[in-house]
Amino acid sequence: MTRVDFYVLENPDERQHRHLICRLTEKAWREGRLVHIRCDSTQSAEALDDLLWTYKDTSFLPHARQDTADATEVPVTLGHDGQMPTTSDVLINLGLEVPEYFSRFERVMETTGSDPDARNAARERYRFYQERGYALNTHKLDPHDGR
Repeated sequence: MTRVDFYVLENPDERQHRHLICRLTEKAWREGRLVHIRCDSTQSAEALDDLLWTYKDTSFLPHARQDTADATEVPVTLGHDGQMPTTSDVLINLGLEVPEYFSRFERVMETTGSDPDARNAARERYRFYQERGYALNTHKLDPHDGR
């Protein structure tokens, strides 16, 4: 059964939330996992793509957007609704809803976002998994860690 983890930052701003996504991605990649980040739009995928190159001076995350030729050659891909991921290892879901293909992944990482609408959507996703019997792990994090 898919492992589902929720990562909670108390009252983060958008920058802190985006850096959390980068930290989660880097940790999974260093563990040798293949990661797909599902964004909520093309624009957010492009913004996160740029941030993954620059969020930390001392790290490099080999990644590509799902709609590029490089996507099959890197361990981290970024996509958005309508794009089927090519991996089934780790999904970082940044969409407001649970994607229909989530259960094909070994692990799903969810965040609570940085605004009230995202937090409400995260509560709905939590209920979705809970109602279907998935064991849920919640990780409360300090928004100032790993700036």
